[in-house]
Amino acid sequence: MKFKIILIITIILSFAAIFCAKFTKNLIEDLPSISNLENYTPNIVTKIFDKDENLISELFVERRVLVPLNEIPLNLQNAFIAIEDNDFFDHWGISTKGILRAAATNFLKRKVAQGGSTITQQLSKTIFLTSERTITRKLKEVLLTIQLERNYTKEEILQLYINQIYFGAGGYGAESASKIYFNKSVRDLNLAECALIAGLPKAPNYYSPLKSIERAKKRRSVVLSRMKELNFITQEQEDEANSYPIPDKKNSPEQTAGDYFIEYLRILLEPKYGTNVLHKGGLSIYTTLDINMQKAAEKALAEHLDKFDEHQFAVFEKAGIAPKKVQGAVMAIDQKTGAIRVMVGGRDFKETKFNRAIQAKRQAGSAFKPFLYTAAIDTKQMTPASLLEDEQMVFVFDGKNWNLVSRDLSYVEILAEKMTDEELIDPMKIWYPSNYGNKYRGNILLREAIAKSINTCAIEVIDKISPSKVIDYARQMGIKSPLVNSLSLALGSSDVTLQEMVSAIGTLASSGVQTDPYFIVKVVDKNGKVLESNIPTEKEVLNPQTSYIMTNLLKGVVDKGSGYAARELGRPCAGKTGTSNDSVDAWFIGYTPQIVAGVWVGYDDRTSLGTKATGGSIACPIWTSFMKEALKGYPIVDFAQPKGIEWTLIDPKTGLLALSKTPNAYLEAFLEGTVPQMYCNQKEKLDKDNPESNEENAEDEQEGY
Repeated sequence: MKFKIILIITIILSFAAIFCAKFTKNLIEDLPSISNLENYTPNIVTKIFDKDENLISELFVERRVLVPLNEIPLNLQNAFIAIEDNDFFDHWGISTKGILRAAATNFLKRKVAQGGSTITQQLSKTIFLTSERTITRKLKEVLLTIQLERNYTKEEILQLYINQIYFGAGGYGAESASKIYFNKSVRDLNLAECALIAGLPKAPNYYSPLKSIERAKKRRSVVLSRMKELNFITQEQEDEANSYPIPDKKNSPEQTAGDYFIEYLRILLEPKYGTNVLHKGGLSIYTTLDINMQKAAEKALAEHLDKFDEHQFAVFEKAGIAPKKVQGAVMAIDQKTGAIRVMVGGRDFKETKFNRAIQAKRQAGSAFKPFLYTAAIDTKQMTPASLLEDEQMVFVFDGKNWNLVSRDLSYVEILAEKMTDEELIDPMKIWYPSNYGNKYRGNILLREAIAKSINTCAIEVIDKISPSKVIDYARQMGIKSPLVNSLSLALGSSDVTLQEMVSAIGTLASSGVQTDPYFIVKVVDKNGKVLESNIPTEKEVLNPQTSYIMTNLLKGVVDKGSGYAARELGRPCAGKTGTSNDSVDAWFIGYTPQIVAGVWVGYDDRTSLGTKATGGSIACPIWTSFMKEALKGYPIVDFAQPKGIEWTLIDPKTGLLALSKTPNAYLEAFLEGTVPQMYCNQKEKLDKDNPESNEENAEDEQEGY
């Protein structure tokens, strides 16, 4: 009988041994390789810097910044050891005393009140395993812990642990926790702060000072008490640290400016580096953004649009229309390099992520006219003193071309009278463009035409030099959107983006050098390797003399024209207003010797801004407010004049050379060889001697400039 019992027990033990061996073998085979830790990279925050290397944003899945152990305060290291694993430097990965102590505590309290895990065990679980509470997971944890202790020093394990664990409020690792709770680097923590942070990992949300000041204070006191028991600190240090105030607000770096810019970077870089690398790889992205200028632009846009809304809401209320917020965008570029300094894509990124600075295509209105006049000046078909006719215009389409048939709108009425009821005028074959306010001034100089943004003069110019020539110049200067090959192009009938308008007008600001806009200076990986770097790409597309003449004309838009609001800037500047049909879009693109910037305002659904809303009254004041702040500290300088410019006194009535007593004569800049050759009194004499040929002679004179 005894033999049978012994045999049965032997068989059971044999099967048990076989089962345990097989189970252990399977368990070991199922373990993640400890060698993976050699290449283990925790999720690290990607940092984004502005042009002066100020940290402006972070991209992350887990907010973590790695810090070497020698930069982690000894008080923090001791605090972790005191509260988490006081035998850390003595045990082999598993603390027998810790397990027994935890078991006794749990037995007495009749619940799981304390764990016996060492720092190494916690690290094993955090890196390689899940938080499930099973025998299998615990056995895996033990085996991995033993391997960690065999392959790494205690210091390496402690460094990994402090940089890996979660501290609540989105912070992983002690560096992020320090920034979140104390707004300082872990290197600068005092004893009280070290104790508070060390007490968090046990239950980050429960002990967080953001959740409960009282619980955080008690937990900190426990940590300090343990440190005192282990002789890490003195009684005096413990008392002093306990009296230190507990933080009550989150100090994590919040996105305060540049949301649209950061989102554009993400869209730009994700396809190149992948989501994991961009959000977890610890990249350092150095950008062209000027955070101070960015804040100034966001403030100016918000303040002015709030005022506009206040007025418009009253209008909507009277008309019984549901109120809606107007939108806007601001873009600023360093014209010398193409570096994007400011990008504001809308009023509130949280409400809408649609970036109106680079994604919205809107009619530029008269803001497009600089390209047309640049073409006229550069080809020497016109000068700033060319005489233009500001009168009504009637064009008729002959099936191939639009032909100017009259400078009198009554021609349309005469034409209508000649037709029968069956022969109605086809609006697709007759066009009579008008000026803003239907005001016409007669003969005026090109300078006044661009300053006061006169439509009929712009159409006269494009009719003379051809729409295709204007398109060529716009393309060279930086406009990439499709452009209509018709006379209406002179009035900005094509849709363009704010970015390309600012970049293209910036060509005039940079003396004819076109620079491609760019956003990123360089991208550096976590090891300091430069993954990419960008330098300005420049191409001379205009001669500096033409650019200077155009700048001088666009200064006139500010001094005596539609951009009058920019005079408040108090420094030399040039620019052009723009208002599309029915006041749907309002623009101002302007520049100083230091920077070119543009503002667009409009409703996303293309509702009219109002009958009196123009680029000069809405967009230009925003531009001026922004530039006042953006250029603080910059010297007040004028645009540099290149060689090849001639100045002469001009009669504002005729565009000819003025005499010493000519009323309102002014100095005008010309390309060499294009200065008028006749004095104003000579034309008067010519008109008197040959009145029949006045018009023809005047045209001949203009062509000879």
